[in-house]
Amino acid sequence: MDCLFCKIAAKQIPARIAFENERVIAFHDLFPQAPTHILIIPKAHYTTLNDVPASEAALVGELVTTASQLAKELDFAEPGYRVVMNCNADGGQSVYHIHLHLLAGRRLNWPPG
Repeated sequence: MDCLFCKIAAKQIPARIAFENERVIAFHDLFPQAPTHILIIPKAHYTTLNDVPASEAALVGELVTTASQLAKELDFAEPGYRVVMNCNADGGQSVYHIHLHLLAGRRLNWPPG
């Protein structure tokens, strides 16, 4: 498979890793949209959120709890942060491997775009 994020998870492409366990890896975005911009991905490949079976709901939850854990460790949980998952082209997805964006370090306005 020619998936950029699968290659990062397999350590075939270097990345600045923020967190890793057996199911999830988090790394700093190369094109950050906030002072802190970390991508949190499952090591297993799911192209879009639409492709995640109900049996893997806990994996999606683990992406969210990883974001919360990183926010606490990096000391921006209290001031605040944003988590975003994009799905398909109209939703803003550009890499087709599900991922959660963790954004922090400045006031994030609403609506986002």
